[in-house]
Amino acid sequence: MSKSAVALALAGTLVLTVAASAQQVRLLGEHRAWSSYGATDTAGEVCFAMTKPESVTPAPDGYTQAYIYITNRPAENVGTEFNLVAGFTFQPDSMATVSVDGQVFNLFTQNDAAWLDDAGQAEALATAIRAGSSMSVEGTSAAGIKVTQAYSLSGATAAQQSIASAC
Repeated sequence: MSKSAVALALAGTLVLTVAASAQQVRLLGEHRAWSSYGATDTAGEVCFAMTKPESVTPAPDGYTQAYIYITNRPAENVGTEFNLVAGFTFQPDSMATVSVDGQVFNLFTQNDAAWLDDAGQAEALATAIRAGSSMSVEGTSAAGIKVTQAYSLSGATAAQQSIASAC
């Protein structure tokens, strides 16, 4: 399966999960800069930790709110899946990176979203986020502008523990 097909499938799953369970989404906890949520969809329990950037430099034209999600879907055997909704459209066929205390992970992009280029690194990235003190995402907008988003990791460990307990 191509990366584009995987990206579309993952984006579709996230959208359908949120849409199908919008009234069933429950707050598991507020953890400083992070929050944790649980929901039930047709495949079972879904839990995710999320945060938004503290800064976006420069803010691209048409910028909307960005979010990072770490998702557990035990019924689908998915744990610590990393997903970025950037708040802007990425340059087609471009890569982005997420850096946690200097440890860099490559992301493939599709429209306004990004996922780990190597899904096998999901646990390593989740561990880095729990242990880290700073995280940034760099990507290129459709207009060719390099955009950097800075995220707080304060509360990331508690948020991940919360979703691990619930899912």
